[in-house]
Amino acid sequence: MTLRHDWSYEEVARLLEQPLMDLVFEAQRLHRQHFAPNQVQTSTLLSIKTGACPEDCKYCPQSGHYNTGLDKEKLIEVEKVLKQASKAKEAGATRFCMGAAWKHPSRKDMPYVIEMVKGVKAMGLETCMTLGMLQPEQADALAEAGLDYYNHNLDTSPEYYRSIITTRSFQDRLDTLDHVRKSGMKICSGGILGMGETQNDRAGLLVSLANLKPHPESVPINQLVAVPGTPLEDADPIDPFDFIRTIAVARIMMPESHVRLSAGRENMSDEMQALAFLAGANSIFYGEKLLTTSNPDADADRLLFKRLGIEPEPLAASAHCSKPDETLPESAPVSPQSPLFYDACEAQA
Repeated sequence: MTLRHDWSYEEVARLLEQPLMDLVFEAQRLHRQHFAPNQVQTSTLLSIKTGACPEDCKYCPQSGHYNTGLDKEKLIEVEKVLKQASKAKEAGATRFCMGAAWKHPSRKDMPYVIEMVKGVKAMGLETCMTLGMLQPEQADALAEAGLDYYNHNLDTSPEYYRSIITTRSFQDRLDTLDHVRKSGMKICSGGILGMGETQNDRAGLLVSLANLKPHPESVPINQLVAVPGTPLEDADPIDPFDFIRTIAVARIMMPESHVRLSAGRENMSDEMQALAFLAGANSIFYGEKLLTTSNPDADADRLLFKRLGIEPEPLAASAHCSKPDETLPESAPVSPQSPLFYDACEAQA
């Protein structure tokens, strides 16, 4: 399948409306063409500076605009970060992600952030950071220090964005991603589901991500954690099957990207997580906490992996299969309903 960067809202909306089993089947078929089918990349996330963020993201307990009872902390010491990274590696993580509640990193904090990147990188871990908006020179400095990935989520569709955040624009986020890409770093960018958005908004989010050229190497799909004190504390939870649909369509649209189950995984049953892996998710955050919200502990994840026959993806190994999986049929005559689907029974006849 040729990678595309010209998706339309209408196409993606039609994909999201496909029968779930057809959608998951197609996502799994494409997944096996590009990745080892029973491997999942594992990352650990550490908050290196918590609370008092000047942004007004309605989902975020770290926003200084809301009273969520969160303790405000300064940037933690480099040595403490490195100790946590070492523990994460011992627990089986291959990527260490560091997040700071900033609108953008300040000049005085950048030297400490750079030392964190260098120290974690020296341990043999992949490195990722999320520090808010970046200027070109900041992106270049992080890349020179050895930062592998920069996370900057688009969160939702361009149309719904102002309903969730007013202190920065959707274009601001795209600009930061452009600076990151030009610096030579890889991009980690996704969104949050369950914030009151429509299915068309989910289509818009996926279009915005998949029409980036190249695609983000990592695409975190978060399920809203409705934190008391935030404007979204009473948001209705997303239907689990709608969440799975979004995972599957992300896999179809960005077949070479890691699609990550991120925030909200603690509220997912083992069965829902298994279905998400079947739909093409192949990355998780590993550990007991995601910045400020809880996450399944590492022992629970290891047990789930054992039950499903999944192994952590090796750091040094290529994530892509050497050839397409031959246990599933290749593309066959197109269906009148969608160019991406076909009758599997006819294909095997």
